[in-house]
Amino acid sequence: MTPVALFELVLALLSAALVLSLAAARLGLPPAAALVVGGMALAFAPGLPAFDLDPDLIMGLFLPPLLLESAYFTVWRDFRASLGPILSLSLGAVMFTTLVVGLVAHWVVPGLPWAACFALGAIVSPPDAVSAKAVLARVTLPRKTVTVLEGESLVNDASGLVLYRFAVAAALTGAFDAFAALGSFAWLAAAGIAVGVALGFAANWAIGRLQDTDATTVVTFLVAYLAYLAAEEIHASGVLAVVACGLMLGGREHETFDARTRTHALAVWGFVVFLLEALVFVLIGLALRGVLTRMGGSEDAVLAGLPLALATTAACVVARLAWVFPAVHLSQILARRRSDAPPPLSPAIPLVIGWAGMRGVVTLAAALALPLGFPGRDPILLASFAVILFTVLVQGTTLGPLIRRLRLGGGASLPDGHLDASMARVAVNQAALSVLESLQEPETGAHRHPRLVEQYRLRVWATSRLRDERQAAEPERDAHFMAALAAVQAGRKALIALHRDGVVHSSVLRTLEAELDLEELHLRQIGGESAGHG
Repeated sequence: MTPVALFELVLALLSAALVLSLAAARLGLPPAAALVVGGMALAFAPGLPAFDLDPDLIMGLFLPPLLLESAYFTVWRDFRASLGPILSLSLGAVMFTTLVVGLVAHWVVPGLPWAACFALGAIVSPPDAVSAKAVLARVTLPRKTVTVLEGESLVNDASGLVLYRFAVAAALTGAFDAFAALGSFAWLAAAGIAVGVALGFAANWAIGRLQDTDATTVVTFLVAYLAYLAAEEIHASGVLAVVACGLMLGGREHETFDARTRTHALAVWGFVVFLLEALVFVLIGLALRGVLTRMGGSEDAVLAGLPLALATTAACVVARLAWVFPAVHLSQILARRRSDAPPPLSPAIPLVIGWAGMRGVVTLAAALALPLGFPGRDPILLASFAVILFTVLVQGTTLGPLIRRLRLGGGASLPDGHLDASMARVAVNQAALSVLESLQEPETGAHRHPRLVEQYRLRVWATSRLRDERQAAEPERDAHFMAALAAVQAGRKALIALHRDGVVHSSVLRTLEAELDLEELHLRQIGGESAGHG
């Protein structure tokens, strides 16, 4: 494939991803499922050139920015408070699933070496951060449950990758060293985290001194790739390095980023993440063609590998559920012994956590990275792809209806003692008012900025009343924000009319338009849904 043809193919895939994402939104389907199905359809489209996926390229190109973005928005306090359940899933569940899948695979295909069976288990055992984020973004769950699921998907690479590496080595050499595996796991995790923390410190230092918004945004992308590549270079976990770096950036962004840089970076990152996520799932669907090609493209080969694929998929689902239920129950028993024990979880929570183990790009890349001479490579590829398809298409699609059926919610609930947005807004306005009131003329004692003082007094009164009388003040609030939006829109129309008449230069238009945009976004955010529909 020529470079020009490859570029045209990438543009075609981006166009297909856009169309599929819009179709999924229109049909109310998870975008991940629609994109995978669309990729599978494209894989068999006539005239499409062979598209062989390089596993190292997939991991190195897509994972760093997607992982950094997920870690960036992870609340460190919530993550640390849920570290026990996160480690239970990212270590215990991964190892247990590897064991169960290995035993089931050897039972279904007795001729497959034990090491190859456990390699299959290690490939399909860790849930994928990209898949988890894509599905969880469309459901409403209690905050702690979301933290556990997203945290698990961010850190389970260490255990899955160590098991994978040693299972592959054992299958090729016939030897396995448990102490070497433990040492490798310790190095993989510790060195990866150390690299991520060091680069996070360096990035925060650089961002705090840069004055250019474009340069700052570029630094955030570069540090994601640098963390991944630097960790992989020393045979540590690139995924954990990116996660640690993202946590460092997200924890300090309120001090290191100014308003303009933060707004600009979030807009750029939102665009890039959308494209990368869409491409990842389309490429997963396209990989089906390569998997079938490696199996010779014959129906007999596919049918021969089907029992292993079905058994592996069932083992993955059952093993996760079998681990989650007793693990959650045990954590509840231990929690009751503490004086500050949290309230008991709903019995439906373990079911949702067990059903939310979506696999994706990591599983695909690990399967494709198996050496050509690896025993049972073709059936393992088919089984891995079957697990991805089932978890994304079936579990990902049914997770939302399952949550609604179980009547789970509370996504906006906050920990005890925390202020909600309306209460925090009152405190912010009161602090601003106190500063303005302290600015007085030394001779007369009058306020230096009386109009600002009056404006912020009105803000404090309005936000306090909305907090205390939210239901009673609904009509008044709606009318207030509708009027404010109407004023902004009238100003925008007048500005555009002046520009069309040649009275206002385009540079002035852009400056004032940006100010009006920020004012409108602010009004829509604090005004809620009613203002949003105005």
